[in-house]
Amino acid sequence: MQIRVCRWNLSVAAAGLVAGLLPALLFTVPAQAAETYPSRPIRFIIPFPPGGGNDILGRAYAEKMGERMGQQWVTDNRGGASTIIAAEMTAKAPADGYTLLLGTNSMLAVIPSLMAKIPYDPIKDYEAISLISTSPYLLVVHPGFPAKSVKDLIAMAKAKPGQLNYASPGFGTSNHLSFELFKSLAGVDITHVPYKGTGPMITEILGGQVPIMLASTASVRPHVLSGKLRALGISIAKRSPAMPEILTIAELGVPGFNTASWVGLIGPRGVPSAIIARLNAETAAVIQGGDLRDKLAAQGFLPDASTPQQFAAYIKDELGRFRKLVKTANIREE
Repeated sequence: MQIRVCRWNLSVAAAGLVAGLLPALLFTVPAQAAETYPSRPIRFIIPFPPGGGNDILGRAYAEKMGERMGQQWVTDNRGGASTIIAAEMTAKAPADGYTLLLGTNSMLAVIPSLMAKIPYDPIKDYEAISLISTSPYLLVVHPGFPAKSVKDLIAMAKAKPGQLNYASPGFGTSNHLSFELFKSLAGVDITHVPYKGTGPMITEILGGQVPIMLASTASVRPHVLSGKLRALGISIAKRSPAMPEILTIAELGVPGFNTASWVGLIGPRGVPSAIIARLNAETAAVIQGGDLRDKLAAQGFLPDASTPQQFAAYIKDELGRFRKLVKTANIREE
């Protein structure tokens, strides 16, 4: 009996020791993981097919991050379903910092505002790490289109409600909702013509099949400079350093119009805070200095890092803004 009691006491003592050490172990493991992070290549999911503007940006960013962190960032293009495939894949990935995502405003603000059921929550399922870049839109028209200014366009649209057409890369894209914002603020009715991507949209406007569109500066800047398209204005509150001669749409007759596409670095919910801090610091170093910033700026992007807290607040603000727009404009899911 004494032996049994002794063994029981030893078991209790051992259990107490483990219980006492457990909290320390739980805090030590993530800390140690952060100290050695990254110890293997990082998977960087880009929610677009290869070749587009955001793919080019993502690959250039991943290359610089790999150089700084001493481990390759392996880009994984997962286009399709309006970025939903990549978003769901990342949300379900292990939260160890080895699966990261190029998050976009369409994925985190526009689609959740439009679609009643999506397989991810833009706020609860991710860790915001840093904004990477914004890209203002250019309001462009075919050179043969009569409107020579934003005021001309508004006057034409008011004279012919519903008879003018504008193109977008697809229903629910940020281009689509941004033009709907323009319509709402300008008080005009212009008919939406969705295409299957930016490439087909630009091809159609170059061919004169549709006369008007909002497109990212990076995607149409070469056509504007060559005279194949005419830029009426830019979508942000201040003029772009890449095209300072283009006035803002707000100062050209649509007060309050201020919108742009943006991308940032996010990971699955639960990535250790020390790893988030490391990724944020390295992103700031890559974005704020060196040739990547100059390269992106020359193409019309506006590189702009942030803290995780700033980026998380920005995502919430954008989500609220687009939800309000969808309700006000009565835009329904197709």
